[in-house]
Amino acid sequence: MTIKDNVKIIVGIQDDLQDSQIDRLITNVEARLKVWLMQNAGLPGIPEELMFIVEELVVNRYNKIGSEGMKSESIEGRSVTFTEDDFKPYHSILDTYIPKTETSGKVMFF
Repeated sequence: MTIKDNVKIIVGIQDDLQDSQIDRLITNVEARLKVWLMQNAGLPGIPEELMFIVEELVVNRYNKIGSEGMKSESIEGRSVTFTEDDFKPYHSILDTYIPKTETSGKVMFF
């Protein structure tokens, strides 16, 4: 199954009417993740094992359509707060892809 198929299952879409929106969200999320991985980990692409992040972020972004730019929303007693950094919940995973620099050496005092 593709990311688009999985997103449609998760959000309950059974037709093709939102396919162009979902395709655009997938493209945008993949591009942002590629930039993050290049800047922070030096990776030119998204490893297959991280594609679940793309899927989950596309679902999150799809569910926010119409609420872009809001930090919080309250409707009939139900309150929702949006995070500013979509990658924040995944930093502990993404940080494992950042190369660790060895800082071993000798210090000599005279």
